[in-house]
Amino acid sequence: MGEVKVLGASLSFFCCRVEWALKLKGVAYEYLEEDLRNKSPMLLQSNPVHKKVPVLVHDGRPIAESLVILEYIDEAWKGYPLLPEDPSERAKIRFWARFTDEKCVLGAWAACCAKGHEREKAIESAQESLSFLEKQIEGKKFFGGETMGLLDLVVGSLPNWIEFLEEHGGMKLLDEEKFPSLYEWAQKFINIPIISERIPTKEELINYFQGGQNSRLTTGK
Repeated sequence: MGEVKVLGASLSFFCCRVEWALKLKGVAYEYLEEDLRNKSPMLLQSNPVHKKVPVLVHDGRPIAESLVILEYIDEAWKGYPLLPEDPSERAKIRFWARFTDEKCVLGAWAACCAKGHEREKAIESAQESLSFLEKQIEGKKFFGGETMGLLDLVVGSLPNWIEFLEEHGGMKLLDEEKFPSLYEWAQKFINIPIISERIPTKEELINYFQGGQNSRLTTGK
């Protein structure tokens, strides 16, 4: 299988996705924690464009950006499939994965940071994005059906992240009554053993924020 290394940051959900995928595939890897205030030469060499985590290094070849890495993992190691075989279904998963990052993850952060009248609009926009995910998970055990797949790993960035933002920003985004299916999925997902053992908690995120490092909370991709 070759040597596998993950350059990451422990509180980055983007990095967690990569580790979850490797664990599902049964791939052994070495995890290297990055100090994002003092990035290592290896990180700067491996991802010279964005200089962000996560980076997967497989036999000396670096792959950057979590969504790209997840697809690479699925192609490089057979066994547990992260994406469906049908091309149209694969395309749908890719669409919703990017939607989650661009609209849901960043939308929740924008809602937390917004002030005044803009705050109300930002919360409404964030909840509108979550409503699309609600429709995708309705009547399903996982986004991929009966087994966990790539989209579950991507949406798995949301539950604890949103819970932290809700407490920090004094707002409610992932409302159980508005999003019953998504809420139920989230509670079950974060308690799956391979997920729960490697996911930042709300408390860890709060402590990190209170340490004055909030500008780096979303570092990664």
